[in-house]
Amino acid sequence: MTKAKLVALIAVMAMLFALPAMVLAQAQPPRPAVFGGTATLDGVTAANGTVVTATIDGVTAASTTVSGGNYAFSIAQPLGASYAGKEITFKVGTGTAAEKATWNVGAMLNLNATSGPPPATATPIPPPAPVVGVSGPKGETGPKGDSGVPGPAGGQGDAGASGAAGAAGVKGDPGDKGDSGSPGVPGAAGPAGAAGSVGLAGAAGADGEAAAAGNGLLGIIGLIVAVVALIAAGGAIMMGGRR
Repeated sequence: MTKAKLVALIAVMAMLFALPAMVLAQAQPPRPAVFGGTATLDGVTAANGTVVTATIDGVTAASTTVSGGNYAFSIAQPLGASYAGKEITFKVGTGTAAEKATWNVGAMLNLNATSGPPPATATPIPPPAPVVGVSGPKGETGPKGDSGVPGPAGGQGDAGASGAAGAAGVKGDPGDKGDSGSPGVPGAAGPAGAAGSVGLAGAAGADGEAAAAGNGLLGIIGLIVAVVALIAAGGAIMMGGRR
C-alpha cells in the first residue's frame, strides 16, 4: 500500500471513529456514508486545497478539500430525506470523476477526474459489503418475572377402582338386656267342658231320729246334686285350661 493510500485510509478511519456515539447507536438518523482516497485531476495529483464534492440527485451532498493528494468526507442524510440506494457523482475541482458510488456505509474510493466529460466506460462502483462485527458476550440473566395468574380448576376426574376389603373388626361387647314387653291381651274364654261322670254314692248316714227322717233324705239328695255340680264345674275349668 502506498503512503498516500495509507494516509487516506487513516483519514477515513479517523472520521468513522469521530462520529458521535449516539449517531452510531441509534437507528434514526442513519449514520453517514464515509468516503476517502486519492484525488487526481487530468492525471495529476490534485493540489492542496482543491475542492472535492459529492452530488446526489443534482444537489451537493458533501464537500472537502484535498490535502497531500488525498480527500475524505462523510455524506449524511438530511432530515426527512433518504439517500439509500442513490448514485453519488464526484467532482475534483472543475473535473468530473469517472468513479461513481451508491450511498451506503462508505468505502475507500480513489477519484480520477478530467476537465472534459468523464470517460464513457466509467461504471458505478458497487457498494462494499457491510462488515459484520463480532458478537458480544452474552449478558447476565435478567430477574425472574412475576408468577402468572392461576388457571381455572380442571373438571372432576373419574372415580378410581375400589380398594380391597379391609380385615374384620373386633367383635363388640354384648348389648344391655332390653326392657320386658307389655303384657298381652287375655284370650277369650273357652267353651264349657263336657259333664263329668257321676261320682260314687257316699256311705249311708246313720239313721236319724224318726221325726227327722224325711228331712234327712232330702239333704242327702241335695248333697249329691251339689257334688255333681262341683265335679262338672271342675271338669269344665280343667278343659278350658288345657285349651
